[in-house]
Amino acid sequence: MITAVVLITAERSALPKLGEDLAALPGVSEVYSVTGEFDFIAMVRAKTHDELADIVTTRIAQTKGVGKTHTHVAFRAYSKHDLETLFAP
Repeated sequence: MITAVVLITAERSALPKLGEDLAALPGVSEVYSVTGEFDFIAMVRAKTHDELADIVTTRIAQTKGVGKTHTHVAFRAYSKHDLETLFAP
């Protein structure tokens, strides 16, 4: 499974509804409204790079109210459980 973090800048008029619209898209597992330079962060999960490209460039980027996206593909996932295993005696 490929995981990507998509940072999204929204058009001002879209802010109240865009999070829900993005969360409803197939392939988007979670959407967070955030402070700072970006308005939303979407977590995307796809089986292939082609599917990821479709989710980001067709579904997310073309959603009404999305101004700009920045996508970061994850190499590895770390969790508290993984860290406990690494530091176990």
